[in-house]
Amino acid sequence: MSFVHVSNPQRVVFAPDDAARAVSDEVERLGVRRLMLIGSSGGHADRLAEGLPVAIRQHEVTMHVPVELADTARERAKIADVDAVMSVGGGSAIGLAKAVALTTGLPIIAVPTSFAGSEATDMWGMTQNATKSTGVDPRVLPRAVIYDATLTASMPSDMAVASGLNALAHGVDSMWAPRSDPIDQALAEEAIRSLACGLGDIVDDPGALCGRERTLYGAYLAAVAFASAGSGLHHKVCHVLGGMFNLPHAQTHAVVLPHVVALNAPADDAANTRISRALGSSTANDGLANLYQRLDAPRSLAELGMPEAGIEHAALAILGVMPDGNPVELTEVNLAALLRRAWKGTPIT
Repeated sequence: MSFVHVSNPQRVVFAPDDAARAVSDEVERLGVRRLMLIGSSGGHADRLAEGLPVAIRQHEVTMHVPVELADTARERAKIADVDAVMSVGGGSAIGLAKAVALTTGLPIIAVPTSFAGSEATDMWGMTQNATKSTGVDPRVLPRAVIYDATLTASMPSDMAVASGLNALAHGVDSMWAPRSDPIDQALAEEAIRSLACGLGDIVDDPGALCGRERTLYGAYLAAVAFASAGSGLHHKVCHVLGGMFNLPHAQTHAVVLPHVVALNAPADDAANTRISRALGSSTANDGLANLYQRLDAPRSLAELGMPEAGIEHAALAILGVMPDGNPVELTEVNLAALLRRAWKGTPIT
């Protein structure tokens, strides 16, 4: 066994029903004097900011982080002379915080309120002219992450399912991504297991915190694996679709995932075994099909607003950004076929 594994340095705090204290501790530990707060107004962000040295509040956050919004936030941070950024919210909030950190080097304190997982990676993404650009930079990795499942309690079950399946996609893609190694794969398997169980619990009892805690734990593990392994086929597909058609982020991941697994898993015995074992099934395809039925998960890109006429154009764009090493050789033809099945919501068997 020969491989190289890189772990990102990050402080992670699980603080059930205690996020305010944990945030205050991290602000003090980092010596923050002037804080930029990123998060929607009137929600958890303002409550958690009480008593903190907030110099400026950025309440506007937008899916896929438009470059224009990133530039505005960076300029506001510069004028306010802040020395740290705190994001409170889902992937859009942490994405904007990362955009600020990318050019300023400011440390980030992240408080997730969804299962997006971006807070545990050093990856950033921004959109301009219907194209989503992504990259990796150590400056965007949050210095501290505070997980508190009570902050996800107001998220409806359908949103929780989509967000959790977005996290599950991090785990699945880590099985065959360009830098995937045995540590990533072990983390990803445990993540998939925890996410599947946690999401099932959320659907069965939306008000119970145990399912949300387990899902947060799984989302963190999946993101750690993904940060090390890199972006595989699934994420390349979703980044192109999100930028090109402005589709909702989590739901797009949820819809695309079974079709990527149907293409790749039969050609990768080790990944198929790990995914199926985590889902308690004989194959990865069967496991996902059963999970999606239980969760009543999103199924169709058409229902998310993707035009059928865009399938071939998207397939060509995906082919142009794919790294080497996918278990199945990719062509414009098989990518277009994958997208067409996802567009129709064709069941995977």
